[in-house]
Amino acid sequence: MRYTNYRFDMPEEKIVRVIVDTDAQNEADDQFAVVQALLSPKFENVGFVAAHFGTGRCEDSMERSYQELCTIFDKMQMDKSIIFRGAPHGLLDKAHPVVSEGAELIVREAMKEDDRHLYVAFLGPLTDLASAYLMEPRIAGRLTAIWIGGGRYPNGGPEFNLGNDILAANVVFASGIELWQVPKDVYEMIPVSFAELEYRVAPCGDIGAYLFEQLDRHAHEPGPRKSAFRTGESWVLGDSPAIGLILYEHRFCFDWVQAPLITSDMTYVQTGLNRPIRVYKSIDSRLILEDLFAKLALFAKKSGR
Repeated sequence: MRYTNYRFDMPEEKIVRVIVDTDAQNEADDQFAVVQALLSPKFENVGFVAAHFGTGRCEDSMERSYQELCTIFDKMQMDKSIIFRGAPHGLLDKAHPVVSEGAELIVREAMKEDDRHLYVAFLGPLTDLASAYLMEPRIAGRLTAIWIGGGRYPNGGPEFNLGNDILAANVVFASGIELWQVPKDVYEMIPVSFAELEYRVAPCGDIGAYLFEQLDRHAHEPGPRKSAFRTGESWVLGDSPAIGLILYEHRFCFDWVQAPLITSDMTYVQTGLNRPIRVYKSIDSRLILEDLFAKLALFAKKSGR
């Protein structure tokens, strides 16, 4: 599925296939990334996979993410046939996949003969990518994975997405999969104020109003996890860089780092065994946010929604 209701044309050779794997009901920023992906004409969106976000708050986190994706698609009147369920929980060991619709989709698209490159953006844990790789190791040379997750380099440390499946991260880091990692100190480089969201997002039809209202509601929910993000007038749209890097890969904003082994306390340990991965050290938050705001406004204007 590709949204093309723009006056500018997208060169055919620049169109890429995209899968977005999202723990959409975990917080309130995934929703912005999902909408931006849906409205980007460079993207042939072949699937949105509902990811789990652990079992600490609920036992059905993946299903809640699935229902949140359905809500977003309904608000935009988009075709829900490209929404898939991912793993309901993390890997139980490093040898056995958690088979799901989402993992099967990744394998299917990676192994397809298609000249358009495949990007898979992970806004939560890496369970579905690790499972897909364990199911079919040949996918390693046939896709680019972009992951929002992991602590700051060089030492690492606690980070929510990583903490929900450390085993999966180690499977992916030890594989040959092309990986672009956006660690915690970088994905927090995209703050936005509530005043700007009220002014530039809320007026943009049903989906704009929903994006703003669900974030405002989430920001007032109790819980220790939110203390770092709750400043009163701002939030961090930390998942949006995964979409932004497909739009513009920020060619001079990353280092090549040998993929580490990750310990149980989420510390990075260099073993010298894994291949190098891209680790981003900055992002252009202006480009990513302005693109989102423009696409929302144009979508609302042209669709009457």
